[in-house]
Amino acid sequence: MQAATAAVAPPPSEAPIPTHTLPKTHQLFTQIRLATISDIPNVHKLLHQTAMFQKLAHLFTATESSLAATLFPTTPNPPTPLQSPTVFILETSPTPFPIISSETSKYFTPIQKTLNLCEPILDYERELFSSHGKNVVVSGFVLFFPNYSSFLAKPGFYVEDLCVRECYRRKGLGKMLLSAVAKQAAKMGYGIVEWVVLDWNVNAIKFYEEMGAKVLPEWRTCRLAGEELQVYGNA
Repeated sequence: MQAATAAVAPPPSEAPIPTHTLPKTHQLFTQIRLATISDIPNVHKLLHQTAMFQKLAHLFTATESSLAATLFPTTPNPPTPLQSPTVFILETSPTPFPIISSETSKYFTPIQKTLNLCEPILDYERELFSSHGKNVVVSGFVLFFPNYSSFLAKPGFYVEDLCVRECYRRKGLGKMLLSAVAKQAAKMGYGIVEWVVLDWNVNAIKFYEEMGAKVLPEWRTCRLAGEELQVYGNA
């Protein structure tokens, strides 16, 4: 009589493979670079949008020609970037930008960063703000120039304009632009970076404070312009 054979237990089943996947991200490649005279049309359009947002369009008289003549004067000895009014251009693209080394950048090495977004950006003005290269658009800019702090006995930068186009806002791009100016000031041994903000723009005030800036409510901006300034020229 043969001995009974013990039943063999079935092999353990493999753990089920999860069916869920990670959320899909959309890459946005960004670059901050020095503006050139060919960027003037886009800078002019962005300035006009800024004036409209600030409800100051009635004061906006700049033209492409006047901007080109003052930011990029055709003189025998043109002003040096960062030592005169300077514009940093923010470009974005769905594809990577070419790497530019500091050795080939005389005044400013472009800053490049990749953003991973949950949703793609719908830019309905892409053609209007097209820039150099395929699928590259201008998404913002910052305009600044040197000033001087007598209390610190050090030069600094004054930020005249900071603009990020509406569909590119709330993605850290404004911080990138302002940080680029602050980083350049620190690199050059400057002592201060200053700008003004409209008192009703609470979102901008909060944004600047989160960056570490101090809002000085006890100071007021004084200005002579237009006819009031010409009175002194005619005296």
